[in-house]
Amino acid sequence: MTVAPTGVEPAQAPQDPPSPPLPWAEVATEDFQLLRLTAQPTDRGGSRGLRFVQWGRVERHSSTHSLLRLDIRLPGQMTHKEQNRLDVRVDHALRQVQIGGEHGLQLEPSNRGLGRFLLAQAAKWLQSRWPDYRVMGADLPARDAMNDDLRLRRDHVLRSVGLDISYTDGQPTQGHTLDAVVSQLRPFWNEDKVQALQILDTAAMLQHAEQQLQDMATQLRERDERMARVEREDSGLRFTITCLVAFAVFQAGLLIFIATR
Repeated sequence: MTVAPTGVEPAQAPQDPPSPPLPWAEVATEDFQLLRLTAQPTDRGGSRGLRFVQWGRVERHSSTHSLLRLDIRLPGQMTHKEQNRLDVRVDHALRQVQIGGEHGLQLEPSNRGLGRFLLAQAAKWLQSRWPDYRVMGADLPARDAMNDDLRLRRDHVLRSVGLDISYTDGQPTQGHTLDAVVSQLRPFWNEDKVQALQILDTAAMLQHAEQQLQDMATQLRERDERMARVEREDSGLRFTITCLVAFAVFQAGLLIFIATR
């Protein structure tokens, strides 16, 4: 049996209007500085030798919003757009602050002190301008709690900058940060791991490294000269010993000849 069309379209569920785009979503960092990551003992992730990375920042302001964007750039290495970036967004109408995005803070190289450094820079920036604003809590990505080592390391970093953490029903993969006041944040990081270098510091470091290379080249040249002198003396001694052995054999042969005559 065929049902005749009624001409009435089925009712569609109302859809939520799309969220307005965030201001300055595509702004790029402008101010760059060098970071020195000091060598650390090898861990499960492998070797953690001395390394240098680039730290960039940019800030924008309007009457309703402010943005601080921090990123880490690795020389000769590409990273995903959401990696090595921390956004701090301020809503002046609501007097609220949002640190980070829905993907959390993804850093490469990991376990080198960069997360705590970026969060400390964000806390310092906020406290110098809006110490009475509220930092909104946020859900923590479940991927950071896939094993206890990652979760404990993440929680330690967040608590070190003054953010408290709570878990829903005690589930380690369902963590979230609690609301806090900007003035409660701690703008400190482990300077034994991460050191920000000024231009003059960088120049002095390069000059010192160049001087060390020159000193090593001089030492190597002097060593080569000593080795060449020793080799020449060794060759002379070998020739003398050969002559003495030949003379001794001749003398022995001569004595045997005389004795048998």
